[in-house]
Amino acid sequence: MSEGNCLTDKVVVVTGAGRGIGRAIAELCAAQGAKVVVNDLGGSADGEGSGDAHPAEEVVEAIRKAGGQAVANFDSVADAAPAANIIKTAIDSFGRIDCVINNAGILRDRIFHRMSIVDFETVIKVHLLGSFYTSRAAANYFKEQNSGSFVHFTSTSGLVGNFGQANYAAAKLGIVGLSKSIALDMQRFNVRSNCVSPFAWSRLIGTIPTETEAEKARVAKIQAMGPEKIAPLCAYLASDLSADVTGQIFAVRMNEIYLMSQSRPIRSVQRSDGWTPQTIAEHAMPAMKGSFYKLDRSADIFTWDPV
Repeated sequence: MSEGNCLTDKVVVVTGAGRGIGRAIAELCAAQGAKVVVNDLGGSADGEGSGDAHPAEEVVEAIRKAGGQAVANFDSVADAAPAANIIKTAIDSFGRIDCVINNAGILRDRIFHRMSIVDFETVIKVHLLGSFYTSRAAANYFKEQNSGSFVHFTSTSGLVGNFGQANYAAAKLGIVGLSKSIALDMQRFNVRSNCVSPFAWSRLIGTIPTETEAEKARVAKIQAMGPEKIAPLCAYLASDLSADVTGQIFAVRMNEIYLMSQSRPIRSVQRSDGWTPQTIAEHAMPAMKGSFYKLDRSADIFTWDPV
């Protein structure tokens, strides 16, 4: 590895790294000098099944053939003990941990009135609890070494909105809150935490229904955006190049990188004698209604072709 690589001697864990975006991240991190733990449960896109070691092992083999260092891990992020073992794999294999990239995910899309409790809880466990479990397992190592970086994956399904994804959107917006809290709590230990919202084709995106011509056209545009476009930002955030970047939300869309907004007050009203339900209806809501957010979906906001 050359001296110009930004991750030389760093140890990076990438969850869900057997395919798609996770694989692209793992391979680029290795190419940039990192020792990589390639985690993949080997399950289906909806979280069913496990035990297929081939995806993770294939990535490890590709990294080693290219001259990098990597080990495979097949634990689930959805339960605390296996998730902690992912981090332990990094410690046991390479002696330290420098970055956790929480990429693992599943989809179980259902319109809300048809969404089962199992559909909701399973997606929350993998995305939100999984991001917590792996991050918490790494936190004390980061604290003791006075350095570290978390890269969490969010989505415009949570940041903006989408049909049929109450479980996924809730998890992905929850991850934003988790990341910001980690950034605040661990800044004193030089630990960073940021979110990435990816626009890229993956097997999860491949489960999106394409019943109408508009849906088919939208998915066709996403297919043109390869997972390799997401990896450079993740490698940057894992490296010391991002030493002053924490608590932020980024989106990547082909060759575009966006800094996403965070919730702040945009309008206010007040009455010196306080409010009643009637005066809220007569005064407060009419004054603020012009600033209300529409029921937009991600596709309503990102209307132009990716660059």
